Amino acid sequence: MGGAQRERPSAERVTPSPPDFLARIVASRRLRIAEMQLARPTATLEAAIPHGRSAGRLAAALRRGGGSQPLRLLCEVKRASPSRGMLDPDVDPVALATLYEAAGASAVSLVTEPDHFLGEPAWMDAVRPHVALPLLLKDFVVDRYQLLDASARGADAVLLLAAVLDRSHMRELIQEGVALGLDTLVEIHEPSELDEALAAQARIIGINNRSLRTFEVDLGTSVALLPQLPADVVAVAESGLSRREDLLRLRETRCDAVLMGEVFMTSSDRRQTLAHLLAAARGDA
Repeated sequence: MGGAQRERPSAERVTPSPPDFLARIVASRRLRIAEMQLARPTATLEAAIPHGRSAGRLAAALRRGGGSQPLRLLCEVKRASPSRGMLDPDVDPVALATLYEAAGASAVSLVTEPDHFLGEPAWMDAVRPHVALPLLLKDFVVDRYQLLDASARGADAVLLLAAVLDRSHMRELIQEGVALGLDTLVEIHEPSELDEALAAQARIIGINNRSLRTFEVDLGTSVALLPQLPADVVAVAESGLSRREDLLRLRETRCDAVLMGEVFMTSSDRRQTLAHLLAAARGDA
């Protein structure tokens, strides 16, 4: 099974990011969006969007349902990252996503951003026919066009970053997502971003332990912010989580789900790694 193919990217393309990483990546995404709109106009996308799909599939898959229940695992397909460089230049998104599904993941995240993470939007088209689990398209979404594109490709949800969206824009994208049958996972890193996400009516909030400005990881970030999330919001812990101890610690909080990617991308036996982490998510001795 294989996803969309292109010339293998070089590890040298993944370079250390300057402090203005977020501004640079948003600028590059806007250029890409303009190119995409020329190749596939908005009206064409709107005609390709499936009718009758309701939002809520990712939220339902990730909601834990009480402290005695297992943490849900949102498992990620990611070729590279600015903080770690190349992870797997030969990753097959279809094979890995189907492995995640068969091994017990609750949902799958596809990092499709092409310029800094070396992902491919076409991964969503390739994976969707083979995987029934909810699929999160993980990109830097700054424009309604990206929501249309994600929906037309078969995504169940998209990522929104509180660090790059003001409250009104975030709310607009969340509402537009619902209209298109998409959930929106709003990622935050600090209390002020949490306030903005809640004001924008985010229903799934991911707490990123890694700062997108400095790339420093503090596993205490999610533990500190989780108690501030309302009970009706799905709470996801993200980044720097790879050990059994991390999941056991999160089991004692109101965390619903954990987003994990690099631990699998760097594993020599991904199925075994996922089985080990799922046991921890259940709290098995």
